[in-house]
Amino acid sequence: MKKTLIRILLALALFAAAFGLEHLAALPGIWALAGPVLALCAYLLAGYDVLLNALRNILKGQIFDENFLMAIATVGALGLREFLEAAAVMIFYQVGELFQDYAVGQSRKSIAQLMDIKPDTANVRRGDQLVTVDPYDVRVGDIIVIKPGERVPLDAVIISGQTALDTSALTGESMPREAQEGDEVLSGCINQSGLIEARVLREFGESTVSRILDMVENASSKKSVTERFITRFARYYTPAVVAAAVLLAFLPPLLLGQPFRDWVSRALIFLVVSCPCALVISIPLSFFGGIGGASRRGILVKGSNYLDALARAGTVVFDKTGTLTQGVFSVRETRPVAGTEAQLLELAALCECYSDHPISLSLRRAYGSPIDAGRVRDAREIAGHGVSALVDGAEVLCGNDKLMRERGIAFAPIEDDSGTIVHVAADGVYRGAVLIADTLKAGAKPAVQGIRDVGVSRTVMLTGDAEGPGQSVARALGIAEAYTGLMPQDKVAKVEQLLLEKPRRSTLCFVGDGINDAPVLARADVGVAMGALGSDAAIEAADLVIMDDNPQKLVTAIRIARKTVGIAGQNIVFALAVKGLVLVLAALGYSQMWHAIFADVGVAVIAILNALRALNTEKL
Repeated sequence: MKKTLIRILLALALFAAAFGLEHLAALPGIWALAGPVLALCAYLLAGYDVLLNALRNILKGQIFDENFLMAIATVGALGLREFLEAAAVMIFYQVGELFQDYAVGQSRKSIAQLMDIKPDTANVRRGDQLVTVDPYDVRVGDIIVIKPGERVPLDAVIISGQTALDTSALTGESMPREAQEGDEVLSGCINQSGLIEARVLREFGESTVSRILDMVENASSKKSVTERFITRFARYYTPAVVAAAVLLAFLPPLLLGQPFRDWVSRALIFLVVSCPCALVISIPLSFFGGIGGASRRGILVKGSNYLDALARAGTVVFDKTGTLTQGVFSVRETRPVAGTEAQLLELAALCECYSDHPISLSLRRAYGSPIDAGRVRDAREIAGHGVSALVDGAEVLCGNDKLMRERGIAFAPIEDDSGTIVHVAADGVYRGAVLIADTLKAGAKPAVQGIRDVGVSRTVMLTGDAEGPGQSVARALGIAEAYTGLMPQDKVAKVEQLLLEKPRRSTLCFVGDGINDAPVLARADVGVAMGALGSDAAIEAADLVIMDDNPQKLVTAIRIARKTVGIAGQNIVFALAVKGLVLVLAALGYSQMWHAIFADVGVAVIAILNALRALNTEKL
């Protein structure tokens, strides 16, 4: 850019000198040629690369592009001895190209910031030595050492030490995350405080950072509907305007007997105006800027086509567990009938001590004391009912109403649809019940309201939970449509039905945690993986990945998408309107070369500067 700027400034100096000489009183003899010669020098200095590119493309058979239009228009102006006009067109065309380079550079900065998450080295412990190697050379199971201030090179689990991790490069959030022994750390995060040692879980090519970088690098290959339209438009538009310019130059003189010079001049102006660079440059740049701006907010978009589709979202379908709720069950209430609350929790925790079910885990967490598994024998799960075990020689049952009725336990059913009821009995005597519920995410309710505020007409929740807990969550969030008791295949069938019901030009967006929802994420118009930090399934299945656990980021993503598509639309309308007007004026002889320069370079610069607004996503 620096070399181009110097070249433009020198060409402008030559042009200014030529312009001054052109408007002086008649110069004697050979000095009269000074102005045209300086203008020609300014033209060649500014546009030699355009002429060479046009010639190369013609030899390759790629004739109709902006280099060809600029070359033929300015060479034609030179043929008409309009040296100043030819130089002005080429200089201001290069000014437009300079703005384009600057705009693309600004857009790439946001992507480059993301690319900075790629670590250059890894410190591997080999015996008693610490060896610095390329991350690609580290194998699964190797022990790596991450010092304070260093970037985590590979996905690993901490085996010693504790620290605070800066995950902002991945999530867009500045709040550090505490990590200690047994916690997983992801490549791309920064170790802020303590020295930690970690065992590598994945090779670098399969790590979180590699997957993210691959996704961002390939995003530009998936074009939006608008971009595909502009590509097709330019393919037919450019040859059409060249043909129209040829007809404009020769038909009126041949049919009406008018001077060739006037009509050739109009045709050249017509060619300058018709250059489609404002559209061809600014539209992809708008989407590129939108993707870059989204990445800074911890929202990764796999292609501008998905940004385009998200902007037209009319139906948003949520998974419940892990998306709108924490996905972590907790004991909300205990109702002992015989004995104390502590005794009730102890019985339940011991009975469930061998189960990995989320409900069992929540009971053990609520008990809070070390569990003596030696007190427990013959523990077994009863599918669809609960768990039974011998605790201190007594038969203990933990489960639902069905289990109590099947074993003939007298109990009073509890009418509470906000969670899961676990009944506890020992040696045939009912001991009480424990109410367990999933908890809403802090941002879930604002997210649902925010989606309505941006104009999404329909929100739906799908869950495998029972009717009571599922509808309770839906009511708390203000979601009118909730479908419960769904298996994964049922969710796909329901999304298929919703796709048939959605308005014709709108899209359906499914939001899930990306682990169990891959089939639905793939089937929706736009699949959004929520809370996908470190989830391979999410990054693979989703079209858009929200890296942290905040549902409100979906509202931000929709706003970014709509802003980006809106900017692209503004550029299309503005460019076509100005160019259309000046093309008509050029054909009628009311437009001069200076108007053509504005209609080409001026419109391109304005469109490019407008496209840069897509980068600014901080207030969305």
